[in-house]
Amino acid sequence: MLRGKVALITGAGGEIGRAAALLFSREGAQVIVSDISAEAAKQTATLINESGGSAIAIACDIADRASVDALIAGAISHFGRLDCAFNNAGINLKEDVDWDIEAFERSMSVNTSGTMYCLTAEINAMRRSGGGSIVNNASVMGLVGSTKQPGYAASKHAVVGLTKTAALCWAGEKIRVNAVCPGAVRTVMTEASMSISPQIRARLMSMSPMGRLAEASEIAEAALWLCSERSSFVNGVALAVDGGFTAG
Repeated sequence: MLRGKVALITGAGGEIGRAAALLFSREGAQVIVSDISAEAAKQTATLINESGGSAIAIACDIADRASVDALIAGAISHFGRLDCAFNNAGINLKEDVDWDIEAFERSMSVNTSGTMYCLTAEINAMRRSGGGSIVNNASVMGLVGSTKQPGYAASKHAVVGLTKTAALCWAGEKIRVNAVCPGAVRTVMTEASMSISPQIRARLMSMSPMGRLAEASEIAEAALWLCSERSSFVNGVALAVDGGFTAG
């Protein structure tokens, strides 16, 4: 599905990002693996290279615009172009449950501003190479409200808004921009959220009518499809991958 393409994955040291990086590689892409943890990024890139794929690791803090610009410059320097990107990096802070202002500001800085920095740099690169496809990792909390996570919900709503706006702005230059909106996924971040309180644990476990958490690989498959030409007329969509949570 991505044969001959160059793909960037942010947050590729975590479960969803690593699953996506490995999947994109199996589907033929050369992969730029990025994470705020240089070691985590290196581990993912090593898994790809040892399995016969092609990957480089570049550490990046998406909340730092200069770091994002350096990431894209490094990708172009190594592979010559950028065809698709999965902006997966983000945070979900425990302090957010208490409507903590600093947690709110940090959530907006990483999840919203960080996504904007990535989008801007990726679009500039893709305009030079004739187009591409970008997928932002939002959340079902970007589609519905939350009484417990104001920073996370607000920042992810903003990611959906950025996605739709970028999709309208750059469609004429053959750049598609979509979002995946996962429900509760079996990750370290989800486990951390469930540890906040029994109420949050119960809510997350009951979020899907299918009665289970999503696997990271299921989110990666959705991102792969949106990055590929198989979704060639899909643009500006916030795709819920939530087992039916937002249907009710």
